[in-house]
Amino acid sequence: MKKILLPIFTAFFLVFSFSGVSSAATTTYKVKSGDTLWGIANKHNITVNQLKSWNNLKKDNIHPKQVLKVKKPSSSAKPKAKTTSSSAKKYKTITVKATAYTANCKGCSGITATGLNLKKNPKVKAISVDPKVIPLGTKVHVEGYGEAIAADKGGAIKGNKIDVFYSSQSKALDWGRKTVKVKVYK
Repeated sequence: MKKILLPIFTAFFLVFSFSGVSSAATTTYKVKSGDTLWGIANKHNITVNQLKSWNNLKKDNIHPKQVLKVKKPSSSAKPKAKTTSSSAKKYKTITVKATAYTANCKGCSGITATGLNLKKNPKVKAISVDPKVIPLGTKVHVEGYGEAIAADKGGAIKGNKIDVFYSSQSKALDWGRKTVKVKVYK
């Protein structure tokens, strides 16, 4: 009888003593070599700004083995009602002058202000913004371009101007200059 009870008790103990581990694992993320704030935020469906805020990061620098909070820390404040529809996302719409750019040019590093490597991720939808208008890391929808992330900033991008990223110079030139509406998700 003792031989049967001991394995059953041990299994019972293991199941219930580690049941909280999975919930802790979903609230933090251990940085791996090559990770970027943008990549981690995108993987966890949050913005770079949220990631930086929750982890008290002033800069975009992270290092391997660093543990980051990837879920909003609980607070004593009354929780907000959750929305079930993606169309119920809150956003503001702004009108901007839009041009296009590519990372495949002479002297271009391809690394954005948020650490995203555009040369290694040529299919990513990223835009360059004035962070005073659209904060870096913010998810947006650009008319005629689609869902994107505000991943970069440029010297000529001031005020209501954006640059949309294309992997090829011909596609960037085809975009030209346009006036478009941008939904900036909050």
